[in-house]
Amino acid sequence: MKVVNVAEPAAEAARLRKAANAISDGLMAQARAIMDDVAAHGDSAVIEYTAKFDGARIGSLKVGREEIKSAYGNVTKEQIRALKLMKARLEKSELAVLKRLKKIVVKSEGVVIERAVQPVASVGCYIPGGKARYPSTLVMCAVPAKAAGVKRIVAVSPPTRDGTIDALTLVAADICGVDEVYKAGGAQGIAALAYGTESIKPVSKIVGPGGMFVTAAKIAASGSVSTDMVAGPTELLIYADASADPRLVAVDLISQAEHSPDTVCGLVTASEKLAAQVQEQAGRMSEGIARSEIVKKSLAENGFVAICKDEKACAEFANEFAPEHLEVMGKRADAFARRIESAGLVLIGKDAPSSASDYCLGSNHVLPTLGFGKSRASLSVLDFVKLVNRVKVSKAGLAKVSGAVKELATAEGLPNHYEAVRVRK
Repeated sequence: MKVVNVAEPAAEAARLRKAANAISDGLMAQARAIMDDVAAHGDSAVIEYTAKFDGARIGSLKVGREEIKSAYGNVTKEQIRALKLMKARLEKSELAVLKRLKKIVVKSEGVVIERAVQPVASVGCYIPGGKARYPSTLVMCAVPAKAAGVKRIVAVSPPTRDGTIDALTLVAADICGVDEVYKAGGAQGIAALAYGTESIKPVSKIVGPGGMFVTAAKIAASGSVSTDMVAGPTELLIYADASADPRLVAVDLISQAEHSPDTVCGLVTASEKLAAQVQEQAGRMSEGIARSEIVKKSLAENGFVAICKDEKACAEFANEFAPEHLEVMGKRADAFARRIESAGLVLIGKDAPSSASDYCLGSNHVLPTLGFGKSRASLSVLDFVKLVNRVKVSKAGLAKVSGAVKELATAEGLPNHYEAVRVRK
């Protein structure tokens, strides 16, 4: 892990750290080339790229009903119970938000505005694969979509070398009411959802996390279809004071670092002693564990420790970095958390590891990365609905605003705008 002694201003150091993980123009060009190929050649291009990047030779993109049924024979009852717990907790949280949006009516002097909640017509959920399996991500994407009332929910995920999708992911899709599942990962999977192919009809919106390549593809697709956010590769920033347990800080950094080598994990602290202890613990704990190679590479290439002069500077660093996950450990954890304005998710206290939030706390683990925590938070039911304004105006209500419309239309050089109002007097 790289050590950075942060000079003032702390925000500038965070900007430099964040810039080091920006998506390159070269990566964007690669993603666009693949997507253009899929747009031109459909299924055949997706199948070719699946063979090239995933090492899987497949004849059909769609996962059949029998394949989903047989997946149940390859999972345990305990795993199914865990999926259902995750689904129930997340669903409760999402429905609580949706309930607040019901029956919004605004009345003002002859004008009635009804703000009606309407679900997005169709959604494509990108579920990562590769070096790990992510049935939890399917739950995080599909449950809020289902709660919102989306009629068509599609999932795409890269197959393993034997041409199948992870059994637990297929079971999760069935439990969560996903309508269609396809074997398509990477930029080619995003392109299939955005532009459509012979097998896959295009969707209204694409959601879900992925590595740098998938993130680049989602950015490229956003010119043609709505997307949720920049979501990947994963990030974890931990703020800890001198009282924090270095073992807990180290194990949490490792827990996120095991995702992939491009994961970004860091500690920000004002304690040089804690910084040294965390480095020592992380180095020692990384030896001989599962996925050790990925963890070591991730921490070596993208891990960092930022040492700031005080708590205020640490908060400035965190707000500018705007991490996907921010853990806060220390005596003044609540006070520090109140300073945070930019983070996808804030986890407060020593018993709130980001790994737990990835599964069963009831929060969503699809979160903004690469600094987009400044402008939004987690995926939620709000990503799957739109507020449609239905406006009724009486003759008296139009007369009330006639003068203001005249002034504004005249100022903007659009006289016929006012004329449409004047003739109704």
